[in-house]
Amino acid sequence: MSWMPDKDPVLGDERSCDALELIIVPRVRDLGDGFRVRRALPHSRRQMIGPFIFFDQMGEPQQLLIGRGMQVRPHPHIGLATVTYLFDGCVTHRDSEGNAIDIVPGEMNLMTAGRGISHSERSPLSEGGASGPMFGIQSWIALPRDHEEMAPLFEHFDVSSLPTIEDVGVRARVIAGSAFGQKSPVGLVSEWFYAEVLLDAGASAPLDADHEERAIYVAEGEVDVAGDKFAAPQLLVFRPGDRIKVTATQPARLMFLGGAALEGPRYLWWNFVSSSKERIEQAKEEWKTGRFALVPGDEKEFIPLPEN
Repeated sequence: MSWMPDKDPVLGDERSCDALELIIVPRVRDLGDGFRVRRALPHSRRQMIGPFIFFDQMGEPQQLLIGRGMQVRPHPHIGLATVTYLFDGCVTHRDSEGNAIDIVPGEMNLMTAGRGISHSERSPLSEGGASGPMFGIQSWIALPRDHEEMAPLFEHFDVSSLPTIEDVGVRARVIAGSAFGQKSPVGLVSEWFYAEVLLDAGASAPLDADHEERAIYVAEGEVDVAGDKFAAPQLLVFRPGDRIKVTATQPARLMFLGGAALEGPRYLWWNFVSSSKERIEQAKEEWKTGRFALVPGDEKEFIPLPEN
């Protein structure tokens, strides 16, 4: 995915309970052809939750028309890892390391940019163009300083490799880190966790109090936290230490996320993340002058460096 800043909506200070620190209403952006994203991070009042520095809901629970879809041309990244997770639809990932794979619901793509990678994300083409639904989340994980310049790495985890939990009215998949007593096989260079949680109406799930920073993204439905109701789409950011229980007032799809805070803030410009302003300037020049490697199979197009 690609990023440029937007103005944040003006929010009130109403809180649902002492543990709720911030309510973020995602900003809507159109990436073209009617394909919309809802951007929760970065936010003017919160740069990161753990190492999560970017959080986009891709599309809606909606049908894309034939000949349309997500067509994100090749673009660069440094200093971060992208996490792609779908609820519905399919995305074809290609990158400059030669990886090409379709991701479908319940699978996880982890692309660690490190010192630099370029990639594209497109709805698969069929006769007459792309069609079908598209709904999911892409997030960026800022890398710790000692891993910002690591070699690029791509990993794909299929449905069977990610642990699941089922209880009465509750179904969850641990995408990364540990949650609900289960641990994902995804290797991490910092401490973070990520899980999809599906709740039937009336069902509840706990948010682990052990994580330093944590949040719940309401992707679908509505939930109750300490007597206050929150409907999709909203990102609920909680203070550390308090035990949280979230109850669905109607069938709900949630993303639990967070982790340990990084050792300091990050600079974020377009698709580049770094602890150094100079490194961002270097990456800008490298993309502008064509020094990033091309994406095999997708060499004809690219997203130019923004002028502003």
